[in-house]
Order: sequence, then C-alpha cells, then structure tokens
Amino acid sequence: MPPEKKIESAKNITNQKNKNSLIILYVLAFILSLSTALPAYIQSNFLKQFVSLNVLSLFFIFANVGTILSIILFPNLIKKISNFFLTKIVLLIYAASLLSLTMANNPITALVGTILYTISLNLLWINMDIFVESFSANKSTGKTRALYFTFINLGWICSPILAAYLISIGSYILTFFASAVLVIPIFLIIFWQRKNLNDKVNYSKDKFKTVIKKMWFNRNLRGIFFIALLLNLFYSCVVVYIPIYLHENLGMSWQILGPIFSLMLIPFILVEIPAGIVADKYLGEKELLFTGFAILTCALFLFYSITTPTVWLWAAVLFGSRVGAALVESMRETYFFKIIDAKDIDYINIFRMAGPLGYILGVSLAIITLLFLPLRFLFLVVTIIMLTSFLFVLSIKDTK
Repeated sequence: MPPEKKIESAKNITNQKNKNSLIILYVLAFILSLSTALPAYIQSNFLKQFVSLNVLSLFFIFANVGTILSIILFPNLIKKISNFFLTKIVLLIYAASLLSLTMANNPITALVGTILYTISLNLLWINMDIFVESFSANKSTGKTRALYFTFINLGWICSPILAAYLISIGSYILTFFASAVLVIPIFLIIFWQRKNLNDKVNYSKDKFKTVIKKMWFNRNLRGIFFIALLLNLFYSCVVVYIPIYLHENLGMSWQILGPIFSLMLIPFILVEIPAGIVADKYLGEKELLFTGFAILTCALFLFYSITTPTVWLWAAVLFGSRVGAALVESMRETYFFKIIDAKDIDYINIFRMAGPLGYILGVSLAIITLLFLPLRFLFLVVTIIMLTSFLFVLSIKDTK
C-alpha cells in the first residue's frame, strides 16, 4: 500500500474511533444530565422547607462561591492526577451529596448537601467537556457540540415529569435518591471505557492569572464569556425562582408544572442540532446569538407581565424562552470550542465559571429585589440587564 494511502487509512480509523467514543460520551451525558436535572426544578422548593426565600438565596450564593473556588483549583488537579481519575472522585462526592440531601433534617445539613451537590455537578460537566473536546475536530465543532447538548437536554426533558411523579408517590427525598442511583450506570460506563477515556492530552502550562489576563484582552474570549454569564443569569432565574413563583405565588401544582417544564425543554432538542449545522456551514454564530437573546429578553419581560396561573399561556411563554436559550446555548458552545482545544483546560475552567457566577448574580439580584418588591419584579430587572447581551454579541468576531 502506498504511504499516502496508509496515512489516509490511519486517519479514517482514528476518525471512526473518535466517532464511536463520542457516541458513548453522548449516552453518558444523557444519564448524567438526567441525574443532575432531576433535583434542579424541585431543589428550591425542597430547601424552602428549612429557610425563608432570602436565606435560600444565600444558600445558592455559598454553593456557587464554593464552586468558583473549586474550579480555580481544578486544572492543577487534572494535570496532576488526570481527568479520568478525577472524574471518578467527583462522581463519588456527587453521589454522597445527593444521599446527604435525602437525610437532611435541618438548615445546616441542607446547606452542606447543597454546597457539595452544586460543586460536584459543575466539576463533572468540566470533566465531560474535556472528554468530548479530546475526540472533536474543529471543522465539525458546531455539529458535535449540538449533538452533545441534545443528549444532555434529552435528560432535562425527561426529568421534570419524572421528578413530579416521584414527589407524588413519595417526597422530594425520593427525587434525590433516584439521582444518586443513576450514578451507578455512569460509573459502569466510565470503567468500561477506561482505555479510551484515559488522558491523552498534553495540557497547557499557563498560570491562572495569565489565563485571566489573556482572556480579558482577547475580545472574542471576553465577549463569549459574558454571553455565557448572561445566559446563566437567565438560567438562575428560571431554575431557582420560576418554580417558586409558579408553585407558591400563583398556586400551580407539581402535577401541572412537571409536564409544563418538560414541554418547555423540547426546543433544546429541536433547535440545537440545526443551529450547530447552520453555524458550521452558513451563517456563523453572531446572527443566531442576536436572535436567541432577542427571544430571551422578550420572554423575561413576559414572565414579569403575566400575573395569572393560565396554564396554556405559561406553557407557551416558557416554551418560547427555551427557543431563545437553545440558540444562545448552542452558539455559546460552538463559538468557544472553535477557538480553544482540549489542552486549554485553564480556559475551559474559567469559561465554566460563568455558570456559578451567573447564579451568584441572579440570587444576589433576587435578595436585593425582594427587600423592596414582589418576586415577579426580579424578572423585570433581569430583562433590563439582558439588553447588554447585544453589545457583547457585537464585540466578537464571527467564525464564518
């Protein structure tokens, strides 16, 4: 066989192995997302059994500050003991945190469980980022990331109905226990794929301060970070405060909210793959980011404006909000992972800080707002802040 054909054959074999590995990671992402999403929409209502709404907000601030500190330390740990080994450790902490929440009977135990749960789930998704990026090619980043997030969002779609069912036959505790049980198949898949998932990446050696400086002075990295921050600010409102607002302020039951929350997540399945393909082949990311943020801003204003528990109306608005979120999320991922690689673990970690920072910003705004105004005014405040997103979209350079 001629040398060029041997090279081509080797490339094809490698590409096929990478595709097979990605398929396994997609399945892993689905199970992990189902586990992490099950408590998501009921966590705030569960914690309100122990504390007031303002103290609940402080719980989320403590948990996300702890997450940021953990993310800062995470790259060095990965470089020292490997992403594969660290994933197993974080999974154990994650399972322990869920089991501790099933036994929580006072504010202190609930706080400790919440902090460990929040930190570990954020770190697990960084582990997954590194796994996926190590098998991805830049030319197909949009499609790869869109498929990856589609499997994640399948888990999110299934979780509200399942969580509502578990609450109806038992309690909030049963939901946390079911999440912990799902760690078992995750462990089995990771053990089965240990040869493929063992680290093959030569990580960059940049120091944390150097990476921060480089990201700040790179307008594309700075812009996409703030875009991610604003999206997570939106998520903090709809995950923490919309369930409380609809359940306690408007009196909607979990038997109604479960199906509505599952329905509202369908756009993540319908939108992200086509958006990723369009970004790869035709438009680039900026146009889709503009569209997504325009929809998000309008949806947030409607959250503030609608004051009646009309089921079809809330279902429609929540569904529309996730169309916008799906566009922004897919383009956030596509854009960022087109301009960095798996070896740039420090950049990935800082980028993922946008998640806890968005939650800290969201709950801080909630604490301040609730001192003077009813909860629904939080959505108006976030609507105004979301208008800044268009400036950050304008600041980045399109990849097409």
